[in-house]
Amino acid sequence: MRGTLRERRSHLPCGESPSPQPSPRKRGEGEDRADMAAIDYDLELRRAGAHATGGWRRVLFLAQRHVLGAAGLIIMTVFVLTAIFADFIARYDPLTVDSARALARPSWAHWMGTDSFGRDVFSRIIHGARISLAVGIGSTALGGTIGVIVGLTSGYLSGWVDLVFQRVSDVLQALPLLVLALIMTAALGPSLPNVIIAIAIPLIPTVSRVTRANTLALREQPFVEAAKSIGMSEMRIALRHVLPNTLAPLIVLATAQLGSTILTEASLSFLGLGIPEPYPSWGRMLSESAAEYVRTAPWLVIFPGVAISLAVFGANLFGDALRDILDPRQRG
Repeated sequence: MRGTLRERRSHLPCGESPSPQPSPRKRGEGEDRADMAAIDYDLELRRAGAHATGGWRRVLFLAQRHVLGAAGLIIMTVFVLTAIFADFIARYDPLTVDSARALARPSWAHWMGTDSFGRDVFSRIIHGARISLAVGIGSTALGGTIGVIVGLTSGYLSGWVDLVFQRVSDVLQALPLLVLALIMTAALGPSLPNVIIAIAIPLIPTVSRVTRANTLALREQPFVEAAKSIGMSEMRIALRHVLPNTLAPLIVLATAQLGSTILTEASLSFLGLGIPEPYPSWGRMLSESAAEYVRTAPWLVIFPGVAISLAVFGANLFGDALRDILDPRQRG
């Protein structure tokens, strides 16, 4: 070390001393905070799915983040496919009566047993999915369409139109969904179209109020004023600019209502006011078996009950996940 220092001094001009070696600069506290902020920002971007580019990657990311919602979507997809291909999946005709096989236990020949008329329970549940989904989707679509029209008109026009629509909505919302559906079904009669109408009518006030609230908030926005300034008609503004911005909460509401409509149809059929015989309905299957065969043939109660529970459970799980995805207030 000394030799090295002497050699360095020998090469210096007379009277000069060697300059000290510069020490490494210490990182400031602000730089550390900036690095941490950059890391946190990158983590937030990944958490929000910014790295998931492409359709399938985005779907996979959402499925990993919302596992229960993905499970609900799978359940509903299975029921939809079952309803579509019921004629190919069912092993027997759901309406064929065979008294020789009445109340047969679950076996390889009849996976879920038979009912008191010898009809295959598995085939009736498969075809019952078609009835339940037809009522659920049909009533949700009908009630949602009318509710959107009423809410959009009420919120955009205001005045006496809004007053009349809101008072009618108050009257309809005074009664629970099932009670109002019972009244409507008793008045119209038990049939598939009448059940759809009876369940759709109580859904109108809820959809109309959500649409009205969003319309009231949107009609004062600058893009609406700009559309008015260029001479665009009121109907075109409402349909082209206001309605598309209200679709996200309406989609969430529709998925939430799907489960309740399936349950309402099952309740109406259980009470004898739903889909008439001999067409298979999960609620009617429960009604026919709950009182008389719950002990001697429990499969007549278990399998329809499981089907109803899975359908409602799947719809609710998917609806909750869809709300978290589409509602910005739910994104943490």
